[in-house]
Amino acid sequence: MFCTALPSFIDQKPACEYLQSIEKSTLLVCKREDFYKLISLYPELDRLYREILELGFITSQKRIYGFQGFNALEKVQWTIKNQPRILQRVSNKMAASYLGISPSTLSRTKAKL
Repeated sequence: MFCTALPSFIDQKPACEYLQSIEKSTLLVCKREDFYKLISLYPELDRLYREILELGFITSQKRIYGFQGFNALEKVQWTIKNQPRILQRVSNKMAASYLGISPSTLSRTKAKL
């Protein structure tokens, strides 16, 4: 899996958020300059980078705009349909934070499914 604080990566300013691994992970770090050298040398890496950006953007936009009018049940149902691994791999507290609801609301909502 790839992850970055993309705005920080692009404009080279400190990130407003932090990334935290919730599972045992191996972290590989690539400096911005080195990354751009790699994608210029390997077109297939450039294509993969664009695909990852596009999929990430689409998922993010669906979550942001979709969640604006969703109630708790609809948020959980959307997540089960579009990102089912999240609810399986993280605690209720983390999932609730991601969904913008309280952990108790998430528990009650999951019980209704």
